[in-house]
Amino acid sequence: MSGDMSHDNDNLPSSRKETILNVKMAKEVENFNGCYCLVSTNPRYKGWTYIGYTVDPKRRVGQHNKGSKFGGAYRTSGKGPWDMVLIIFGFPNEITALRFEWAWQHPTKSRRLRHIPRKTGKETAFQYRFRVVSNMLRVGPWCRLPLTVQWLMQEYKQEFDVRLQPPSHMPISYGQVTSTKVGGYGNPRRMKKRKGKKDKSSDSQNLSEEDDDVEAIPSSQTAGKRCIICGKRFQDDETMLTCLYPSCKAEYHMICVSKRFLKNDPDQLLPIEGSCPSCKEVVLWGDLIRKKQGCYAKLAEISEEDESDHWAEDLRST
Repeated sequence: MSGDMSHDNDNLPSSRKETILNVKMAKEVENFNGCYCLVSTNPRYKGWTYIGYTVDPKRRVGQHNKGSKFGGAYRTSGKGPWDMVLIIFGFPNEITALRFEWAWQHPTKSRRLRHIPRKTGKETAFQYRFRVVSNMLRVGPWCRLPLTVQWLMQEYKQEFDVRLQPPSHMPISYGQVTSTKVGGYGNPRRMKKRKGKKDKSSDSQNLSEEDDDVEAIPSSQTAGKRCIICGKRFQDDETMLTCLYPSCKAEYHMICVSKRFLKNDPDQLLPIEGSCPSCKEVVLWGDLIRKKQGCYAKLAEISEEDESDHWAEDLRST
């Protein structure tokens, strides 16, 4: 990676809109991978912070407050009560989230974050953690991921520095968030792998930052269908993506729509957003991938009863 990290976000959308997500989307998130910040309210450890990774925020904060014997981290055991105040979620897989967690925990050791000044005497531990993550969201590869910044407790909310606003495709949301299983939706092999996954305090000490490739999404059986971009039939070993909007039935190869989204940004590997070739609506790349993984299926079913209030309408650009 280039040593000049200050320009990693030069090609990102320039507008910044702070978004309070639709209640259905803010309350429950499928296929959850998030990195969180805890703040201790114990008078003896008041102001202490802890950075971790979880697939279930509600369960994880409970484990921290119960202690290490109940699955909490050794470093947080006996130092609670802890408030989980901020969580960044939307990582495509566990490994990507764990690398983010490691860098957030060790900014002085991360080659991507060497430009961040160390903690000052005037800063609280949480203010420093927030300054670090503000920088992280503007540095590659994280600045191109479909992440959400969620303030779980509004009394801890900090304002982003004007120079460190998250990219415009990353919404800032408020309130508690609950992880839900995809259930019967999505790829069976992927679900089988996730079954029995433990939500322990992660061990990201030995993770390398060298491999930043996003995990490939398993292909599905799509015999007989054709990509609307290249016109070729989908094969068993190819991946098909579908438009988010219920009125649009467009289907395309992942590589075809990716190249189309990156037409004006050829130096990048991961798209951020683009217009559906069929309905011309702007969609986020991360939402196309999450739909492929089986997320949003239940909300899509609800929309069949009332398409005028479909969840995807929240994604329209304003």
